[in-house]
Amino acid sequence: MPRRRWLSAVVLALVHVLGGVLAGLALPAPAAAHDATTKAHAVVTGTGAHVRAVLDLEYDLLMKSAWLYAEAYEAKERTEQLRQLKINHVAVADYVTRRFAVAYGDKPCTPTTVGDADVRDRDKVAFAVVTLDYACEGDGAGRHAISSALFPDAESFVHSTETLVRYTLDGRTGSAVLSAGNPTLRIGERLASHQVGEFFLLGAEHLLSGLDHIFFLLALLIGARRLRDVVITASAFTVAHSITFLLAAMGIVDVPAKIVEPVIAVSIIAVAVANLVGREEAGWGKWRLPVVFAFGLMHGLGFASALDIDEGGSWGLLLSLLSFNIGIEVTQLAIIAVLFPLLVLVRRTSAARWVTVAMSVPIVAVSLYWFFDRIPLPL
Repeated sequence: MPRRRWLSAVVLALVHVLGGVLAGLALPAPAAAHDATTKAHAVVTGTGAHVRAVLDLEYDLLMKSAWLYAEAYEAKERTEQLRQLKINHVAVADYVTRRFAVAYGDKPCTPTTVGDADVRDRDKVAFAVVTLDYACEGDGAGRHAISSALFPDAESFVHSTETLVRYTLDGRTGSAVLSAGNPTLRIGERLASHQVGEFFLLGAEHLLSGLDHIFFLLALLIGARRLRDVVITASAFTVAHSITFLLAAMGIVDVPAKIVEPVIAVSIIAVAVANLVGREEAGWGKWRLPVVFAFGLMHGLGFASALDIDEGGSWGLLLSLLSFNIGIEVTQLAIIAVLFPLLVLVRRTSAARWVTVAMSVPIVAVSLYWFFDRIPLPL
């Protein structure tokens, strides 16, 4: 095939692939769209015979899984959600205690009380906060085990549910990811290498499912002309978001999501617009590094929200945090390795400017939608 025709084929393929991705992602699906997946969060603490578990579960999914009526799972206002949780306390407690368990040695612990549920928002999605108290039998020689089968595939509402567990039990503090393939954590038995692998994959998954972060990276790639540009901008972004990710996840820095999320949308718009008007006209060459670094700081706060590790002094979770961040970095590098060579080929054709516009305009449009959607409405 002649070189010109081959390059044209690459151009068309790239435009079709990226266009398909943008078209499929343009309308940001809410986290509660249950043809996708969900993550449950659990904080488990205690010693010996007394254990407490605090679970964060998607409100509407919990009410559906407990087989309640539409008036329960379709409730949108927090006051009504709290009312529904109260009047359906027995059904909710029955579902949660059947799907989440604690054992001591070889004996299952008995759930003694299920406290009144609360409701809080996670990335604009309502989560029910359910508190369980367990009584465990034993002489103190055994270790605790935590098991989760929350929201299994068989219920058909979601698939591939993961439960992010933080624990302080048996004198140990740590974290783990429970899934259908690995539903049980036995305190003290899971190797550090297993923990590293779990959170590495969780970081990779979070980047791939975080459309705003991918759009920002894509906008940076579109505007990069040389490999040196990619290395410098990617390094600045990596250093910046690693700093705030670790600080926020450890509870040292706390910036409300209502500020972080709109700014992340603005960061995508700024970089994509710079691509449209040209680097020189936008002053992008002079300001590239400080702008990317500043926006990287905000993206790091967004990454930290995925783990919700927001308690100061949780240094025992540092291995999980580092593994999660490395998963993000490796996935980011993989995206760059795939897309940048294709963009280099595109720039060698007469369609280079058209492709830049064709990819940047949808990014700006979707990011503008995100910006206005993420601005809190006045009460």
